[in-house]
Amino acid sequence: MTKSIEAIQLRIGQACRRAGRSPADVTLVAVAKTFPAVAVAEAVSAGVADVGENYVQELLQKRAQLAGREIRWHFIGHLQSNKVKYIIEWIHLIHAVDRIEVAQEIDRRAGRAGRIMNMLVEVNTTGEQSKFGVAPEMTLPFIRSLARYPNIDVAGLMTIGPFLPDPEGSRPMFRRLKGLCEEAKRLGQPNASMRYLSMGMTGDFEVAVEEGATHLRIGTAIFGSRKKPQ
Repeated sequence: MTKSIEAIQLRIGQACRRAGRSPADVTLVAVAKTFPAVAVAEAVSAGVADVGENYVQELLQKRAQLAGREIRWHFIGHLQSNKVKYIIEWIHLIHAVDRIEVAQEIDRRAGRAGRIMNMLVEVNTTGEQSKFGVAPEMTLPFIRSLARYPNIDVAGLMTIGPFLPDPEGSRPMFRRLKGLCEEAKRLGQPNASMRYLSMGMTGDFEVAVEEGATHLRIGTAIFGSRKKPQ
């Protein structure tokens, strides 16, 4: 696993050089969905500092099992309002908010916890009905609707590419997300810092870096292929 992570970091560095960026501006989030805590521990020992999970129950179990490790936990799945309370006090970044009800609950719980919660708005840049996220043309209105929540910071945007054989197929979506982020930043909304772009996975992360990604969500290239249910 160490060699896999080193190879990913090398490719990130090369993509940064092509784009005139610093590798220090790109965070590798190891997506550990379905992989055991021992695999996460191995990734952390190999230099991974950020770990992403898709399901709250799985996240809570692994966090308990890895309590002695220094890990920044990211929630990257579709978060339900009734699960916010379980993670709000310690989660580092919530990647995929696309409903006002969830943002409202994050704000309420963050206020109780005495913190400002960094969250990203998920945008469905591919238009696929199977994917979550607000439509691109609704992104700015959605961000404006969050202005009344003082305990959240809309720290940026998140999207999932189109899963095509050629990673270049993701470039228009990533470019559009960056453009939307820049438009949102110009709103000057106090609780919308718009400093992060979470985009790029195993198949297209180099293109994502070239288009401005700050957070890459990579699972397969680190942990291997996930076993399909029997």
